[in-house]
Amino acid sequence: MTLTLINPADETVLAEIAEYDLEGTDDAIARAAQAQRGWARLAPADRAAALRRFAAVVDAHREELAQLEVRNSGHPIGQARWEAGHVRDVLEYYAAAPERLFGRQIPVAGGLDVTFNEPLGVVGIITPWNFPMTIAAWGFAPALAAGNAVVLKPAEWTPLTSVRLAELALDAGLPEGLFTALPGRGPVVGERFVTHPLVRKVVFTGSTVTGKRVMAGCADQVKRVTLELGGKSANIVFADSDLEKAAATAPYGVFENAGQDCCARSRILVERSVYDRFMELLEPAVAGVRVGDPADESTEMGPLVSRAHLDKVASYVPDDRAVAFRGQAPSGPGFWFAPTVLEPPSRADRTVTDEIFGPVVTVLPFDDEADAITLANATDYGLSGSIWTRDLSRALRVSRAIDSGNLSVNSHSSVRFSTPFGGFKQSGLGRELGPDAPLAFTETKNVFIAVDD
Repeated sequence: MTLTLINPADETVLAEIAEYDLEGTDDAIARAAQAQRGWARLAPADRAAALRRFAAVVDAHREELAQLEVRNSGHPIGQARWEAGHVRDVLEYYAAAPERLFGRQIPVAGGLDVTFNEPLGVVGIITPWNFPMTIAAWGFAPALAAGNAVVLKPAEWTPLTSVRLAELALDAGLPEGLFTALPGRGPVVGERFVTHPLVRKVVFTGSTVTGKRVMAGCADQVKRVTLELGGKSANIVFADSDLEKAAATAPYGVFENAGQDCCARSRILVERSVYDRFMELLEPAVAGVRVGDPADESTEMGPLVSRAHLDKVASYVPDDRAVAFRGQAPSGPGFWFAPTVLEPPSRADRTVTDEIFGPVVTVLPFDDEADAITLANATDYGLSGSIWTRDLSRALRVSRAIDSGNLSVNSHSSVRFSTPFGGFKQSGLGRELGPDAPLAFTETKNVFIAVDD
């Protein structure tokens, strides 16, 4: 069996790639378990050196990885180069972790009590199609640093960079079987990660519906799980903000990666007194988003990932009745959808409540700070968001009141590898990135040693 990969910019067949079946998946997991035992016994300094070599090999292949992502995922080349560099940076960051996974000595009566951070064993990582190599790195880098082996199932539509990263790990000298990419179907490979007893943790990034199934399946073995799921983030613009900057940057808070981003600020909430002015400023900003060939250096937004996903996004905008204005997009082959701004008829409209996961944003007015908080929190999700205001006290009040794992004030930045990332409510469970991420791939072992007086 093979997976047929389509270039989303021109709809040509990019590659045919062999997919893993159940037997191949079981074999990869068994080899990972064997490799992990030797990897965990390595001195921390040796594991750190291996990860630094991996980072150096990725750095040497950044352009190759970026070009693969352009063709397989439709990411603009500038964005894809940043993503390849981000993988290198994440590996370098967690290369410092093996020598800093400290246990503790706890004062107790009658002896010595110490703790150890023991690796879990084999970790299964299931990644989405929207940011294939970056989200993979968020899982495999800290997991390897903590002494685990990794089996990685990339999304069926976008496996190429994940497969190449696993090959580069071997080139860097990591043990065979320690990090393997397994292209295949979710019901086969992903499901086996959930049910196989040697896989002691599953890291899943994707839809909330599928995440719930993963969590339920892992419960059968009391298996550890980290979930990064959907989002419907708010971009809150107060009247006292730098309105010109808020409007000029708003398109890049939602249309980056063609809106295929769980952190996309897909609900813009604007204080009513400046709503009309904000919309006047937003229209030229949306029109200015350069949509086109992702291989072109000037492109800011590429195509959607597939025909099926294009149809899903288009179903939310069946006509122009709620469309305030649109940007431009190419015609002809490719999965193109123009940046679209909606003024929905009500706060309960499905364009306001559903995660569209495309270049579609709704704009709604609010009356005051309390109303903005109520509207921002009126969602099952809580992943990210932005707050635009010159009032620092308001920024802090609203930040504490919003049910979201990641917020930015006067910015749309959601992710830094040195800070924790994750969601509230149905946006997920657990945290990735930041200095504590390797601990999420360990068990705490407590040892008491009796000491005679």
